[in-house]
Amino acid sequence: VQLQASGGGLVQAGGSLRLSCAASGRTSSGSDMGVMAWFRQGPGKEREYVGVFRWSTNRPYYGDVAKGRFTISRGYGKNTVYLQMNGLKPEDTAVYYCAASARNPILSMFPDPGTYDYWGQGTLVTVSS
Repeated sequence: VQLQASGGGLVQAGGSLRLSCAASGRTSSGSDMGVMAWFRQGPGKEREYVGVFRWSTNRPYYGDVAKGRFTISRGYGKNTVYLQMNGLKPEDTAVYYCAASARNPILSMFPDPGTYDYWGQGTLVTVSS
């Protein structure tokens, strides 16, 4: 399975960006993804959980950094998720990573990077003041 994140770029504070994450390939068992998540890592910071889309409940779940400004949605198949970011702030500057697992983890495991078996290469978002 390969994940491809795209859509990053330079935006002014208050602006918006939409990131995409597309999964290609199947697991060795032929399974689709159970969850696809977004994390970010800013300069000099630890990796931070943004949110996840879980296919079994067909809904997103958000970390604290995303609430109120970011929206996660799905594409038509079980292989694409989007991260719509509005009202961007300079502190949102980070490399944004998508991650996925074919399993269906419990909610408390969503923020743990170890939950996810597959990671994309990241896409850089820079928010200027």
